[in-house]
Amino acid sequence: LKSAPLLDSWIRIGGDGHVTVFTGKVELGQGIRTALLQVAADELDIAPSAIELVTADTATTPDEGVTAGSHSMQDSGTAIRNAAANVRLLLTETAARSWNVAPGDVSTGGDGSLRGPDGRTVSYGEIAGTVTLHVEARPDAPLRNPATYRAVGRDLPRIDIPAKLTGGAAYVQDMRLPGMLHARVLRGPSFGTRLQLDPGTALPDGARLIRDGGFAAVVAEREWSAIGALQALQAAGWSRTAPALPQEDLPTLLKRIPSLDNVVLDSRATAPAAARTVSARYSRPWLLHGSIGPSCAVARFDGGVMTVWTHSQGVFGLQRSLVDLLRLPSDKVRCIHVEGSGCYGHNGADDVAADAALVARAMPGRPIRMQWMREQEHGWEPLGTAMLAELEASLDGDGRIVAWRHEVWSNSHNARPVSAGGLLAGAELDPPFPVQQDKPIPLPEGGGDRNAYPLYQVPNAYVLHHFLQVKPLRVSALRSLGAHMNVFAIECMLDELARAGTLDPVALRLAHLADTRAREVVELAATRFGWAQRARGNGRSGCGFAFARYKNLGAYCAVALEIEVDRESGRISTRRAVAAIDSGQAVSPDGIRNQTEGGLLQSLSWANFEAMNFDAERRTGFDWSSYPILRFADLPATIEVHVIDRPGQPFLGTGEAAQGPASAALANALADATGVRLREMPLTASRVKAAIGVT
Repeated sequence: LKSAPLLDSWIRIGGDGHVTVFTGKVELGQGIRTALLQVAADELDIAPSAIELVTADTATTPDEGVTAGSHSMQDSGTAIRNAAANVRLLLTETAARSWNVAPGDVSTGGDGSLRGPDGRTVSYGEIAGTVTLHVEARPDAPLRNPATYRAVGRDLPRIDIPAKLTGGAAYVQDMRLPGMLHARVLRGPSFGTRLQLDPGTALPDGARLIRDGGFAAVVAEREWSAIGALQALQAAGWSRTAPALPQEDLPTLLKRIPSLDNVVLDSRATAPAAARTVSARYSRPWLLHGSIGPSCAVARFDGGVMTVWTHSQGVFGLQRSLVDLLRLPSDKVRCIHVEGSGCYGHNGADDVAADAALVARAMPGRPIRMQWMREQEHGWEPLGTAMLAELEASLDGDGRIVAWRHEVWSNSHNARPVSAGGLLAGAELDPPFPVQQDKPIPLPEGGGDRNAYPLYQVPNAYVLHHFLQVKPLRVSALRSLGAHMNVFAIECMLDELARAGTLDPVALRLAHLADTRAREVVELAATRFGWAQRARGNGRSGCGFAFARYKNLGAYCAVALEIEVDRESGRISTRRAVAAIDSGQAVSPDGIRNQTEGGLLQSLSWANFEAMNFDAERRTGFDWSSYPILRFADLPATIEVHVIDRPGQPFLGTGEAAQGPASAALANALADATGVRLREMPLTASRVKAAIGVT
């Protein structure tokens, strides 16, 4: 509300009582369309079904930046809640003046009406017609008592599910507009390569080649014709345009790249004598977003206005980038969010939108549907960056941590476009736009150093972030950013310390946690899992535990896993997963469970299977066999998520809380089962088999 304080930026009420609520955040499958309706409904005291919600649209909604970092409820939910309280107060005061009564004597009826002390009623629509909402929000508008809520805290049916469940038009990939043409972009097999285009190649079924400098695409009436043209033009081969990709092992590579160093924490002092010291190196590889639907956009250039339907998580940043790319006035570029089939982070959504816009500019009046192919998504999207962490920690004779050192090496975790130089097409036009430069994300949010600062009470601590300034591969935001790796490292180190000191891992965590809510989450997960009664590792099965508070200022999450290892194959099977989460006031408990389950499964996929491999010329993971992800057969046999509700407390966000704890719990369970510690993700069957000495 600071940046968009006018009430009608958020809420409008028509004379017929129709209520429209606006959010600058987008639906990505996390269920916020439903949750934001619940928040608005309870503060306005009307039914959620009486509200129309409009998500991010550069022409109509407030600019709330990128939908990322578990900020949707924290930011937009809080803004809408307070805006709705302001609107309700304004309507109440207006009715009170017209009836010549005190505002406190006017009540809302839950049905879009106001009631006076003498029984008179008036509808919101009638009152709204006599007052303007084009006024700034007041900071002191009273919020309703959570005890009176009828929508918040209930599991309402999600409004985005029916079309997805029935195969309806749920995603931008499903959009079909009158007169729409189908397009495919022409690029080499992966970032840093270029096709050897032969303009004389015969194209099928009237397909047309569109060129603008080094940018090239094909467009046709039928989608298969566009694919055929793509395949025909790809036959001429490709060449590498960037330096060869490095072939060293990951730690050697990351540690030789020049870095900008930042001290995250320094409380070093003379430490008591250590009884035990553990040193360890942990790493993760480059990771794909693994979007089930390859990136897609629809664009139309008509009457000098470019309209783009996009699944970008930052439509306002994309708009600014397209204004730069197309050299159009800002009021001539409109970006409308339409949900995409799978992604939390910066995949190809922004790039494909630029591709669509360039083709649309060349063919004004015709909607252009630009769809990347699967191999293009895997070859060109920005990856989640590889990371390396080196930790050393010491225990005294009483089992207290007396020293802690954590160093982490990481490229940028945010290269989202804010100018044409942040788009693939920007580098292909003639002349090319200057490449957008990456910068570290400052704490407390952080990028590679996100969650490197331990929540535990660890004296004599030193945490150092090495921000790597040269990118071997194209990278940007992937769900949870650096928190995934840092939590993995911290929580694995906690277990290694516990083993070294013959301590219970959960007890060690609780002994170093002062935050009451953190302790409650840990205790709840341990109790519901039956941690005290668990069977000890026997060579084949074991249990693991991990905890974190996301960014140390978001949701609290603890995960416990029971696994089984097939010693012949090295395959890990997860028998049980139990999680506890506290993300403040629970608007939709089922939504919180859903996001925690999804985050847990994605994290198990990263930790168990995923790695983008490459040779000197290109990425080599082009499909689901060369880049494997979690399959249905690999799901935990059971998953429980226990939600701690905090009525009246701030929303803390949910979507990225489980990633770090789930991967760490898996590694800890594997160590418990086999007695062997694997510190390098992914924990593939071949690595497990080699580590336990099975031939």
